[in-house]
Amino acid sequence: MNLKGKILPLDRSNIDTDQIIPARHLTGITKKGYGVHLLEDAPDTPINNPEFKDAIILLTRENFGCGSSREHAVWAIMDRGFKAVIAISFARIFEENCYNNGLVPIKLKEEQINKLLNLNECEIDVINQKVIIQNGEEFDFELDPLKKEFILKGGFLKFMNEKIPKIKEWEKSQI
Repeated sequence: MNLKGKILPLDRSNIDTDQIIPARHLTGITKKGYGVHLLEDAPDTPINNPEFKDAIILLTRENFGCGSSREHAVWAIMDRGFKAVIAISFARIFEENCYNNGLVPIKLKEEQINKLLNLNECEIDVINQKVIIQNGEEFDFELDPLKKEFILKGGFLKFMNEKIPKIKEWEKSQI
């Protein structure tokens, strides 16, 4: 699985889930419709700049997704078309929600983030766990092996859905 595309730079730390998707918009019962409100309460972001309209990679600094535990934050990011978030660190629950929904959470070092902040796009090789920049330089990142499978299948529920036939087959063999 390779992702190649524009980067939306958010050169700041501690962007919390209330800034990612304000609580006043958490009225729906599906995963769709939240993207229009993405980063609405985060001041001075380039989210609505036409230059970044087709960005698929969200780039930020440390502690992204802190604050309230809400899966809607990941839903809003994905609904806006993002496929990956690159940061120095993530709040633990936000990172789990990324895996569970198929959004790629990539942790890089500060100097690597600084290089990416000066670029318009990059490529992410999820299988080999590398971020590749325009000059061919590569940044390795780690993904939990099992949770990486969630991402490759499109999220935890899709991953588990593929297991159901084997589970049913096993159940029959136990009777």
